[in-house]
Amino acid sequence: MNAYCLEFEHVSGNSKKFHLQDVSFSLEPGFIYAIAGENGAGKTTLMKYILSEKCLYTGAIRFEGEDIAGRHRELMNAVGFVSEDNFFFNERTAGQNAEILSVFYEQFDMELYRETMKQMDIALGHTYGKMSRGEKIKMQLAFAIAHKSRLLLLDEATAGLDPVYRIELFNMIRHMLAEENVTVLMISHNMNEIDKNADYVAIMKDGMLGGFQENV
Repeated sequence: MNAYCLEFEHVSGNSKKFHLQDVSFSLEPGFIYAIAGENGAGKTTLMKYILSEKCLYTGAIRFEGEDIAGRHRELMNAVGFVSEDNFFFNERTAGQNAEILSVFYEQFDMELYRETMKQMDIALGHTYGKMSRGEKIKMQLAFAIAHKSRLLLLDEATAGLDPVYRIELFNMIRHMLAEENVTVLMISHNMNEIDKNADYVAIMKDGMLGGFQENV
C-alpha cells in the first residue's frame, strides 16, 4: 500500500467566484490534519474536488496512490464525509437511511453501524430530519465507520455544536485512529478546536495552502 493516504499534486481550479492555486500536500495514515482559514478561503472547494465525480481541477489527487479521476466511484467506498451538507433522507429513520445507502458501499457493516449508533445513544428509529445537528453529525460518523472509511473528511463538522457533542465526536474519531488505519482531514475556522484536536495544521488563504506543520 502507498505510504500516503491522500496526495494533492499541483491542484488548481477556477470558478466564477473562486480560484484554487497550485495546492500540493501528502497525508500519512494515523493522524488528524486540519486546514484552517476564513470563510471563502477555499477550504470547502478543496474538499469538493475530492468528493465530486467530475474532475473540476487540473493536477492530480491520489487516494492510496491511485488517481481518483480514473476510479472515483470505487475509491470513494473508503472515504467518509461528515458535514451539514452531507446527503441523507430527511423523512427516513437512521436505520432506513443505512439500509438504502449501504448498497453503494462494498464493505458496509450493518451490525457495526447498529453498535456504533447504540454507543452514541441515537435510536435507529429516529427520523433524520427531526434530529438535532449534533445527532446528525454523530449518525454520519457512525455511517462512515460502518463502511470502513480509511479517509475521513470533516467539513466544519462541529460548527454550532455544544462542547459535549464536540468532545464525544473527537473521542470517537480518536478511537477510529487507534483501531484502524485511518486518516482524518478536517476543515475549520475554529482555531481553538484545531489546537485541541489536530496533529498537523495548514492555513489556507485566497486559494493558496501553506504546508502542514506539526501542532505542538
